[in-house]
Amino acid sequence: MDKIFIVMPAYNESANVEEVIRMWHPVAERICAAGHECKVVIANDGSKDNTFEILTQLQAKYSHLVPLDKANSGHGATVLYLYRYAINEGANFVFQTDSDGQTLPDEFWQMWENRDRYDFQIGTRGGRQDGSSRVFVTKTLRLIVWLMFGVWVKDANTPFRLMKTDRLQRIPDVIPHDYGLANVAVSAIAVKWKEKLAWYPITFRPRQGGVNSINMKRICKIGWKALSDFRKINKSLKSHTAQ
Repeated sequence: MDKIFIVMPAYNESANVEEVIRMWHPVAERICAAGHECKVVIANDGSKDNTFEILTQLQAKYSHLVPLDKANSGHGATVLYLYRYAINEGANFVFQTDSDGQTLPDEFWQMWENRDRYDFQIGTRGGRQDGSSRVFVTKTLRLIVWLMFGVWVKDANTPFRLMKTDRLQRIPDVIPHDYGLANVAVSAIAVKWKEKLAWYPITFRPRQGGVNSINMKRICKIGWKALSDFRKINKSLKSHTAQ
């Protein structure tokens, strides 16, 4: 029997979170019906709206939903928090996406079917629909990862990834706990450590509701800090070898 946690960070997602749960909860039901264990774990990252109140109210309707509440620390730190939570709860797989409705549950199954073949399976966002500025950021990150880590990744920051926790669990140890681009670091390290990795083209829609909390000014600020943290990660990698 496999145990998988579908994890999502949520910040001010009151406009989206119920619909996103409605979309993803059937995935958990189908997995459980096949004899496995699955939870949909959503961490409220100190939202200023009523995201967490909605999550707790929906528990009665969605039996596989697990809402968590935490102080605000940003998307990357919340992703790492969720990874550690899944690992500590004994999940042997963790699937991470975002709570803004941009990804499609139907595209999860190609990864689930190949879960025993690969350690990391990550989506690639060709023809993405969330704006030219985000496409520019993705291409820039690809170049920065190559310059910093010496590896080429197809789409480092995709919030659509299925990972084996026994391979994932060592990676957060080399990433600063408050790192803003956790997905980028995980992708780069997985490639650098030559993990069994597969890439899948996925659909990436515009945000389905609410307001994006990340604008270009904030992206630039996060990116500047990320450069410094990349150096720390590179230094830490020297004392942690892949196994």
